[in-house]
This record gives sequence, structure tokens and C-alpha cells, in this order.
Amino acid sequence: MRGRKPKPTALKVIAGNPGRRPLNRREPVPERDVPTCPSHLLPAGKAEWKRIVHELYDLGVISRLDRASLAAYCQAYGRWVEAERKLTETPAILKMPSGYIQQNPWLTIATKQMELVQRFAAELGMTPSSRSRVETIRRSPSAGLLGTADGYLNARTPSDRFSREPKPWEFA
Repeated sequence: MRGRKPKPTALKVIAGNPGRRPLNRREPVPERDVPTCPSHLLPAGKAEWKRIVHELYDLGVISRLDRASLAAYCQAYGRWVEAERKLTETPAILKMPSGYIQQNPWLTIATKQMELVQRFAAELGMTPSSRSRVETIRRSPSAGLLGTADGYLNARTPSDRFSREPKPWEFA
């Protein structure tokens, strides 16, 4: 598939639909729930999961369907932490028995895992630049869901983020 990845309808609505393009009214809206932590994560990955999962849920960013993406982020984070710990124990440049100088393999692992962490963090809206593109309202656990299909596709009150009346062809 070419071009930019499509932006989810919920994020378009939260951002105020700046492109003014028709919203996808048939987009699936998963039931929001806190995903369970996979048992195979590294200890540092499990700690990262526990640190962020409820905050992401409160922001309305994740559901149970996002478990794999969040697990991949946490596993990459755990591997990055492990590689960084190993780098504190060993030098960044190693002299091999043959006399050649080589970059420490842990440095390569740390760099790759850091890139993966950043990529997954951006996907999940956890970087400053990805957050700057979206406006959210933090909700309390007892409040109604902000991201339900009825809430963001059918709301037409002055308090919602649409600043114009929809065109007739946008509802087809």
C-alpha cells in the first residue's frame, strides 16, 4: 500500500478533523478494555507495561486489540534496557583475539531496540510529536466512554469538535 497510513477516525475527531475530509462511519470501534500483560515479556518490559498501560487506557489510546503492539513496544524496551546494562559492564569497542577492533554487539542491539521503541511509541501516541497532533480529554474511570461510535460519529452539539455542518454526501 502506498502513501501515508490512514489516521483512525477517533484521532481525526479528537484533532477536530483538520483536513475536513469525510469521516469513515464504518470503521470498527473495538470495545475498550485494558489488555493483559503477556507472560513472555522480559522483566523490564513487564515493568514498562505496568507503568504505561493504565495511562494509555485512560487517554483512550488502547484496547484489547492493541495488546500485540503494546507487547512489542514493551519487549523492545526490555531488550534495550538489557543491552544498555551490558554496555555499562563492557566497553563500546572490543579488541578481538585476532587483533582487529570491533564495535561491541550490545551497542548494535541497544541502537536497534531504541529505534523500535521509538517507532512503537509513536504508533501508540507516546512521543511528544505524536501527542502534539492530537487533543484528548482525560476521563475518569466512572465517566462514559469518549471514544464510542455513538459518541464521536453521531454527536452534533456545539461542544463537539466539528466546526461546520456536514455535507449531504458525507453520510453516504
